[in-house]
Amino acid sequence: MWIRQCHVDASIEERSPIPTRIASNEEFVPPPQSDDQREVELRLWAIAERAANRLGMTRRDFLRTSCGMAAALLAMNEVYGDFYEVDADETVDKEKAREKWPKDQFIFDVQTHHVDVERKWYDDTPEGRATTRFFRLLRPAKSTEESLDRLNIDHYVKEIFFDSDTVMGVISGVPTRDWSKNPLPPDRMVATRDYVNKIAGSERLLSHGLLRPNLGAAELEEMERQVKVLKIQAWKMYTGAEVGEKAWWLDDEKVAYPFWEKTRKLGIKNLCVHKGLPLGFFNEEHCRPRDVLKAARDWPDLNFILYHSGFRGFGAVRRGTGPEVKDKETSDPQEIPWISDVIHMMRENPGVKNVYFELGSTFGQISAFAPEMCLHMLGQMLQTAGADRILWGTDSIWGGSPQSQIERLRRLKMTDALREKYGYPELTDGIKAKIFGLNAARILGVDVQAKRKAIQGDKFQELRCQYLKDPSPSNTQFGWVWKEEPGKTAEAPVGT
Repeated sequence: MWIRQCHVDASIEERSPIPTRIASNEEFVPPPQSDDQREVELRLWAIAERAANRLGMTRRDFLRTSCGMAAALLAMNEVYGDFYEVDADETVDKEKAREKWPKDQFIFDVQTHHVDVERKWYDDTPEGRATTRFFRLLRPAKSTEESLDRLNIDHYVKEIFFDSDTVMGVISGVPTRDWSKNPLPPDRMVATRDYVNKIAGSERLLSHGLLRPNLGAAELEEMERQVKVLKIQAWKMYTGAEVGEKAWWLDDEKVAYPFWEKTRKLGIKNLCVHKGLPLGFFNEEHCRPRDVLKAARDWPDLNFILYHSGFRGFGAVRRGTGPEVKDKETSDPQEIPWISDVIHMMRENPGVKNVYFELGSTFGQISAFAPEMCLHMLGQMLQTAGADRILWGTDSIWGGSPQSQIERLRRLKMTDALREKYGYPELTDGIKAKIFGLNAARILGVDVQAKRKAIQGDKFQELRCQYLKDPSPSNTQFGWVWKEEPGKTAEAPVGT
């Protein structure tokens, strides 16, 4: 069956700062932990034991530090190969890790989510109680006995803006036919955006609107409401979500094109479309990216941003074999279903410049469980789309704080063997800076220089400096993981 990782972790003393299980955002079935993932855990515990003893700390406290993060990366290198820049000295020297990486990166996460965690987690776990204390730091005049909804918003703020180096984000959701049955409808997303920005004293959060072309002409009015009343900044849509009579395609001239004409008139040009991760309640065929090319050609002034980059996801995993990520018809290490479909499309149509890759869930999963595949993915994206059309997204907080993903991209290095064999470029700091946030800022109209100045003087920055004197990262994920029980099969989590 499925269970939230945070509930599993509630009974575990030591937690890896980098996930060793794939957590689902309710859009796919999570696979069981593989042997390689378990081996990373075992090696991490051994490294942590030695380093924590040397530093006079418990393993639990050690794993919450930058040294603990370095230890997790070192364990990954031992299992998967030398893909991350990390030295053994960093496991016992906090300053060495702190001084090594760029401090001026503008990290703009274009895919973040609320996650509704049970009140019991806040009341009965050390991490939950730490979040409740954070509530008082953020809003000291307020009572802690407010609604769970408000506590979950504060939890979201803590994981995104205080436990990571993220400076701006976009809040996103999933469509339903009836907004009253949606856990995060457009009005609630916008309310969170406004709440966060008001407390911060600067614009830290933007909001998607949710678009459902398969509901027909009535959706055109809802579209106008979200733009003019809610002031949304981009669209999120799911071609595989059968909220109307059926799923739909981006290049359907009858169903979709009236909406592209409408959004052009309304001045919203960024179309963020879920492509990939087809399981759960989606129509799998319509999660494929085969409709992207014609739509992009026909609407060259609109940006088609492929959320999850079209990644099909880690499929069923056989015990002892590790994540099964390739289609049965291919054994080419460069082929990454269905990202490779988009790569081939771009290679054959270099004149199409308005298709973007978004890395939410995709980078998080592949970088943690198949680093060499991650290098193939990024190398091919850079060869075909270039460094200007890859956007940073993490799908947090389903996977917990985005900090471990930030650390992985900062430290990921293109190997000499892959550069020589495939001609992939180096993953320079300049390329990473574009991916981390400069690209998103450009297409969303964010003035990075002005934002840096505003953020440096806002309330979040002031409180984060105070918080980091005694931080309390949760080191957990809030999505769903596979729980193995003899004689039982996987069940969908509540909410799917």
